[in-house]
Amino acid sequence: GGTTLSVALGAPIGALIANMMDWRAAFLAIGGVSLLVAGALQVMLPADLAGTRLPLRERLMVVTRPGIGRALLVSVFILASAFSVFTYIAVLAAETGIGEGLLPLLLLGFGAGAVIGNYASGQVADKFGAARTVGWVIAISTAVMVLFSLEAYYLPFGLAGWALIATMVVWGVVGWGFPPAQGSHIVSLAPEVAGLSLALNASALYVGIALGSGIGGAYLSIGSVKDMGLIAAALGLVALLVHLSGRRTRAAAAV
Repeated sequence: GGTTLSVALGAPIGALIANMMDWRAAFLAIGGVSLLVAGALQVMLPADLAGTRLPLRERLMVVTRPGIGRALLVSVFILASAFSVFTYIAVLAAETGIGEGLLPLLLLGFGAGAVIGNYASGQVADKFGAARTVGWVIAISTAVMVLFSLEAYYLPFGLAGWALIATMVVWGVVGWGFPPAQGSHIVSLAPEVAGLSLALNASALYVGIALGSGIGGAYLSIGSVKDMGLIAAALGLVALLVHLSGRRTRAAAAV
């Protein structure tokens, strides 16, 4: 919930600050908020709070549990898919006719969708199952990625920009349905080590962010930003295949 709200509010506010001043002011604002958060943690957390001390080897051995390693790989690829586009969304927006003044609106729409998706995903996972929800979220997110490229290539300049804003809202709803459902899925695989597996999943998400940003940047040095939706869809397809292979393995084991 906290991460979702930070995307819903932080990204458009940061873009607005950058537009009104410059990008340095946005980073200064982030630094100032970070100092406030650090102070709040110092005051609010119990002084005697202690975690479980485990060697790094024992922490990493969690990936050998059935299904955990595969699920973490899914997290890496689906976040790589998302951030190969999201990292460069301002560039794509400019190509479709969205100026800097409308960029906060685009990010706000995405954030509003993310809040809805984050809440709804848990409800859907409870009703239909976490693994099934993860599969549908990945599949629909991959389809949305393709739309980004189709809109950029085939819609008129300007109209493509408004279509991009609408698609970003849909993507926010669908894409941010992944973390809650995936978290529930990972916990169900090995409830007794949920603390460790969820911590590793958080790390996998950030690895995916770095990987996707790197892939996007590397491609932009040789290709068009209009192709980024297709690149993202390819990464999403890999995530879907890895996830479905896990479901087939579990089904075979049950037989």
